[in-house]
This record gives sequence, C-alpha cells and structure tokens, in this order.
Amino acid sequence: MRVAGPLRVVVLILTAGLTWIMGSILLGTHGSSFSRLQQLFSSPENAVTTEPRARKYKCGLPQPCPEQHLAFRVVSGAANVIGPKICLEDKMLMSSVKDNVGRGLNIALVNGVNGELLEAKSFDMWAGDVNDLLKFIRPLHEGTLVFVASYDDPATKMNDETRKIFSELGSTNAKELAFRDSWVFVGAKGVQDKSPFEQHVKNSKNTNKYEGWPEALELEGCIPQRTVGAQ
Repeated sequence: MRVAGPLRVVVLILTAGLTWIMGSILLGTHGSSFSRLQQLFSSPENAVTTEPRARKYKCGLPQPCPEQHLAFRVVSGAANVIGPKICLEDKMLMSSVKDNVGRGLNIALVNGVNGELLEAKSFDMWAGDVNDLLKFIRPLHEGTLVFVASYDDPATKMNDETRKIFSELGSTNAKELAFRDSWVFVGAKGVQDKSPFEQHVKNSKNTNKYEGWPEALELEGCIPQRTVGAQ
C-alpha cells in the first residue's frame, strides 16, 4: 500500500513526459531535442506529394481564348480505324460517338458571328459522288466558318472545282491532297488571306507508320468571331 503513492507519481511523470514529447513533435517546437525525428517524419521521401493537374479549357485547350474568339479542336481520323472529331466551344460537332462521321471529308459549317452549328456532314471521297460535296460548299454565305477533318481517303473523288473552292476558303494544301492523306483545316467564306489553321501529311509507305497511313492530326486554337455575314 505504501508503494502505491510513489508509483502514481512515477506514472504521472512518465505521462507528462510522453505528452510533452508528442506535443513537441506535432507542433514542431524549435530547439527540441526531437528535431531530427521531426525532420524524418516531414522529409520529402515520406511526404505525400500531389502534382497539380494542368487546367483544361474549352475543347481541351491549354489556355482560354480571348474575348470574341471561338475555341476549337479538329482531329483527323487515324487510318481507317478511329474516326475524326470536331469540337467548337466545348461542344462536339462531329465524332464517332455522335455517329455523324464517315470515310472521306467530314465538314462542319458554323455561323461565324455567333458560333452556332449550321450543318455537319461527311462525304465519301472514294466511292461517293463529288457533286454532293459541291452542293454543300458552293452556296456558303459570307463569314461562314468551315471545319474539315479527313478520314481514310479525302481526295480520290476531288476535282478541280472542289480544290478551288477549298483554296478560296483559305486552304494552302487542297490543291495537292491525294489518296489517304491526312488533312485538317479551318477556313471561312470571304477570307482575304490563307488560313493559319491547317495541317497536311502525305500518305507515304516510306515515311509514315502503319504501312503508309499517316498518324492522326490535331489542330486547335482560337478563331476570331466574324462581325458580318454568316447568315
């Protein structure tokens, strides 16, 4: 019974000491004899780090577009397996998921003033009728934006008139498109200069992967909204 008193004192001292030790570690008291232990717990090797995710904007762009500009992304088809995509202002205009793409040329016509989709169609340039394409792109109104993504073969049925119309829309490469080339292009009716939004890769067994098929092309950016036209 006489020992109970001293034992209680010892227990209280030990408890107070352990409490002080844990408090020093958790609160990071400077000058503490446990600073090394604290550093071990907080070392980079033991800390869980999370890298910040890159923020994505409309259509997956790495940065936002200025005011009065439309964000877009155009992706050509990969060989004859994966279909193309056309995105504008975070809205998917054409894709395999929407089931509105096909072999040949995939074209979305957009009102250049307000960014509204006017019409979207695909045109088979291997076995289709080029007149269907001409009826689609001949009557464009001034200021209409034209988004184009190839899939499989974009050029076999092309004639001089179709190439001329695409050139007038701002294309640099339409005149030389050939069998199974990859092509993405954004132009407009009534442009004065060549469009800065265009990519083209030739079909070549010597330089391209996948037995000559070009890889899918991606075109993204911000296109200024038109101030007139695009009825």
